[in-house]
Amino acid sequence: MTEETITETLPPVRHWPALDLSGADFDPVLGQLMDEGPVTRIQLPNGEGWAWLVTRYDDVRMVTNDPRFSREAVMDRQVTRLAPHFIPARGAVGFLDPPDHTRLRRSVAAAFTAKGVERVREKSRRLLDELIDELVQDGPPADLTATVLSPFPIAVICELMGVPAADRHGMHTWTQLILSSSHGADVSEKAKNEMGAYFADLIGMREGSTGEDVTSLLGAAVGNGEVTLEEAVGLAVLLQIGGEAVTNNSGQMFYILLTRPDLAARLRAEPEIRPQAIDELLRYIPHRNAVGLSRIAMEDVGIKGVRIRAGDAIYVSYLSANRDPDVFPQPEMIDFARNPNPHVSFGFGPHYCPGGMLARLESQLLVDALLDRLPGLKLAVPPREVPFKKGALIRGPEALPVTW
Repeated sequence: MTEETITETLPPVRHWPALDLSGADFDPVLGQLMDEGPVTRIQLPNGEGWAWLVTRYDDVRMVTNDPRFSREAVMDRQVTRLAPHFIPARGAVGFLDPPDHTRLRRSVAAAFTAKGVERVREKSRRLLDELIDELVQDGPPADLTATVLSPFPIAVICELMGVPAADRHGMHTWTQLILSSSHGADVSEKAKNEMGAYFADLIGMREGSTGEDVTSLLGAAVGNGEVTLEEAVGLAVLLQIGGEAVTNNSGQMFYILLTRPDLAARLRAEPEIRPQAIDELLRYIPHRNAVGLSRIAMEDVGIKGVRIRAGDAIYVSYLSANRDPDVFPQPEMIDFARNPNPHVSFGFGPHYCPGGMLARLESQLLVDALLDRLPGLKLAVPPREVPFKKGALIRGPEALPVTW
């Protein structure tokens, strides 16, 4: 980009409140920001100042994969942000840049490969069958979130992490407190610190381990001097929290399928399209509120004719990138035949979500089991009466009342 093509006129700063949205409604503020331009400025409810926001697909991929934009530099700044607290601690993978980021992720990579995820497939399927057996035995009506969509991902991520079954409930409680801004920063930070102390003990006990679960891999890496215990704990906390995001994503997925019976009927009639359909639902679902973690520009960078100056904070929106009409024709439509579908629901670049393959596996197991075993599954209340989480960073139904 030449100097002449860059405008020095700053766009206005738009306040982006923390909206409590229901269903799969797209954030109206984000919609307005997309209309205003590919590069805008925002102010979120917490932190200080303003930050840039990029919303178009190609810009999102560029910023997330460009070393001129640093996550690590955020740690020393009070950047405007959605949450009243920072989830990752200093040294955690969420706030590292390569090569440290690469080194830390490499320590657990084996657990998230196709082979690593396949290792938990059959146990996950059995766990899910047991949950649905109990659901059927107790009979309708039921809360699908409480009976299946919440306990299933908790059990799967705990299995992959190497967390004993007896500790699953505590993990779930901590995660819910960390992922909610409604309790205040102190409560969320206390939960994060308690989870961190738990993982410090567990990883410490597994130093030198040859196990295939995440805490065993981290214990081995700490024992070999590849990562510090502090780094290992930060990564374990982030992975555990991320694993429960499937609860909210699958809650939105089934909310859509139960309020669009034509879509559910097609998936029952054409089971072969389910993997592709799940990818389309993952593209469509607005899985989070506002934006996640920011980056800091390390030098001046031009984006779409706008100068991002060194030291400026910048956010990307994966939600808006997934609705970019230049990449996804008729983006507001759920199209199970969409191909190609290069969505960025699991992120892009070095910070791409390592659990993407696991999340797809869980989603496919849930769709297969619930649609096939409960052919009459439907909402037990009108769609508008389904309660959705308030004050949550990750969107999803608080409860999903169903009958069959």
